[in-house]
Amino acid sequence: MEIPAINLKAIVLVHWLLTIWGCMAMPPNSYAWGNFSVLAVGVWAIAQRDSIDAVVMFLIGMTATILTDIIHFGIFYPAFHETNDFIRFSMGMAILSLILKPLSCFFVYQMYRERGGDYNINFDLETSVDSRCTTDSADSSLFGRRY
Repeated sequence: MEIPAINLKAIVLVHWLLTIWGCMAMPPNSYAWGNFSVLAVGVWAIAQRDSIDAVVMFLIGMTATILTDIIHFGIFYPAFHETNDFIRFSMGMAILSLILKPLSCFFVYQMYRERGGDYNINFDLETSVDSRCTTDSADSSLFGRRY
């Protein structure tokens, strides 16, 4: 069974709309700042169709907002003791956005692979440490190079 191709524009548009509706009655400004900044990176990923970095940053941002949204709901959702329909709708849209984010991350990861990214995202810290030591001296064993 083949995985359906979902357009990145559709993912950004759906999360933008749900974030706007979720921000109508949500008290913390950090919820709006976090989600809209990740969506701005998503717009960058749309604009640069060949950029692997934009898709990776959008994917990492989406996974980070999953955690921050859970924290926001855990802290601020019980604060609404007297809820009306407006607050209930706003919280429902924010929770729906949170529920859809893992599925969106899956589709963004598929786009990352289509754009030529590796199957696994690795951060090669050993190479970046070795690149700081550029001397060819035999006495220099600053980081213990391995060849």
